[in-house]
Amino acid sequence: MKKTVFTIVLFSMLLIPGLKAEAQNIHDSETTSVFDTKDFPQWAKDFRRWDIIAFGTFPFSMFFVNFFYDMYRWNKANSMDFSAQGRRYAPWPFKSAGAAELTSREFGRTILFAAGLSIVLAFTDLIIVKMKRRKAAKIEPPSKGSYTVENIQYGDDATEEDLNITDDDTEQDWHSDDMNTIAPGGPPVE
Repeated sequence: MKKTVFTIVLFSMLLIPGLKAEAQNIHDSETTSVFDTKDFPQWAKDFRRWDIIAFGTFPFSMFFVNFFYDMYRWNKANSMDFSAQGRRYAPWPFKSAGAAELTSREFGRTILFAAGLSIVLAFTDLIIVKMKRRKAAKIEPPSKGSYTVENIQYGDDATEEDLNITDDDTEQDWHSDDMNTIAPGGPPVE
């Protein structure tokens, strides 16, 4: 009887919130704005990324730290013996029945090592992102200011005025048979 009442109460607790759900109104979706992070300071965005990476890498760090710590224990205990007795200290895929468990001190150490590895990975990512951001800021041209572009005519229709040619430029002789009189990167020197 108690199991039946418990089941009915549990089922009703799961079902009742779904019965009260209302349809979404079109006007409600227009008034609500999409979450935008442009109002947050950069340090808050960087801290959030660091936080996500630190906690996100922890399970992987814990797996690898446990694996390598078990490999260390297995090598220290019996030089990685594959006999049934020798595999008591082997890491997870090689463990036999009745494997030696970690002590509470060893387990605490593996958690600290995994947390430290996760923090190191998060700081490494933070440094890489800051370096890329700084490099991108140096490359970008300044967005403020004005630029003037002038049209210059070339070809048969161009006049001397369009090309800014003066009489002094046309009088110079740019041809010389003597190569020693040519200045590097410039016209011949007389």
